[in-house]
Amino acid sequence: MGRAETSATVRGAVTASGVGVLELDRPGALNALDLEMARAIDTTLRGWRQDPAVRSVLVRSTSPKAFCAGGDILAMRAAGLRGDDAAVRTYFSTEYTLNALVARFPKPYTALVDGYAMGGGLGISVHGSAMVVTERAVLAMPETAIGFFPDIGATYFLPRLPGAVGWYLGLTGVRISGAAAVECGLATHYVPAADLPALEEALTGADGGAPDAVLERFAVAAPPSELAGHRAAIERCFSAPDLAELRDRLAAQTGAGDAADRAWAEDTLAVLDRASPMSLELTFGLLRAGAGASLAECLALELESACRTAREPDFHEGVRAALVDKDRSPVWAPRP
Repeated sequence: MGRAETSATVRGAVTASGVGVLELDRPGALNALDLEMARAIDTTLRGWRQDPAVRSVLVRSTSPKAFCAGGDILAMRAAGLRGDDAAVRTYFSTEYTLNALVARFPKPYTALVDGYAMGGGLGISVHGSAMVVTERAVLAMPETAIGFFPDIGATYFLPRLPGAVGWYLGLTGVRISGAAAVECGLATHYVPAADLPALEEALTGADGGAPDAVLERFAVAAPPSELAGHRAAIERCFSAPDLAELRDRLAAQTGAGDAADRAWAEDTLAVLDRASPMSLELTFGLLRAGAGASLAECLALELESACRTAREPDFHEGVRAALVDKDRSPVWAPRP
């Protein structure tokens, strides 16, 4: 492979067959996307976009546990606490610019997700032309649990998922399997983890410029997912016009339907009760606005919302409870 832009945590190289391979290599942080990584990926992709020798792009992780477990939210909390608005805006602007670059990349862009892909990890995978998941994949937008909101273009792609699933994922932050990601349309292909080495070899070999045919050869039908039995209840409850009605529908579901749906509704209400009330209100409004907006409009609104939210006590408290003290017991600010 020929070398391209590199950093301590991102390696870019082009194969003899013209495939640009991006490797995320920050395993100790589960490839959490910091500013250096975002800039390195952006620079590499811009170079490959202009290079006629690069026919397609493949993004992978060197970590056995994660593709990318999110953004550098600890750094954003620290910046918010010290009032460094410029640092906050620089980080989120860089990340969202990268998301837009992936979405409009003019060549095939395939992400291999084997392990965790959360928050920022979805931002550099779901916007591409193909997103492969395995039975070890775990996907989530868990921001309402830390006083934030689903960003990285999620306010665009979540409300477009069928059957109100996107509203469910965005408001609850629930983790879903690779099979569920394919079922609801977040991911495009399901490939067993044991077949990934052969898939990578095929994608970077002579057929690398035509990844669609390679992916069709390796993809298998995903097994039934954890979402399958609750799709009707999800649509019924999360299509509500506001949060109050959503809670009312979930409460009604706890006493109706089969035992599985009743238990699901009880668990879902408990998740919402633990989330930041500010985040739930903000997320609901952004998803509603995003349903009728372009990706560019969603990212612009997310940027302004992120810069404001980084100053909020709920964000500081949520990240403290989840990632600093790790007591999982945030004390949210009362809502007016």
